[in-house]
Amino acid sequence: MTVKEIAEKLGLTPVSVADDAREVQGGYAGDLLSWVMGRVPEGAAWVTIMTNVNVVAVAVLRDVAMVIVAEGSEIPADVIERAREQEVNLYSAAADVYTVCAALSLLLE
Repeated sequence: MTVKEIAEKLGLTPVSVADDAREVQGGYAGDLLSWVMGRVPEGAAWVTIMTNVNVVAVAVLRDVAMVIVAEGSEIPADVIERAREQEVNLYSAAADVYTVCAALSLLLE
């Protein structure tokens, strides 16, 4: 399933869209960036509530397909700018992490 299809089906708000045709290979949820950096699979949809620029760095380093910032966490302008510069697919969700992950899991089955 593509980033675009997931975003549409989950009702996500686009924040930075670089390649919405990219295939999503799985999902991952985590907020401790050092932990995520060592474990998030390449091509995953990563669900987090973190909104600092290091999220973008981890997304680039691990080559995730998309980052979904859940629970309506406000994404600062510098993070949005960095996501655009680094061509990271960044989306926002009003729903809590559990709800986003449960819905994502059903989509990726």
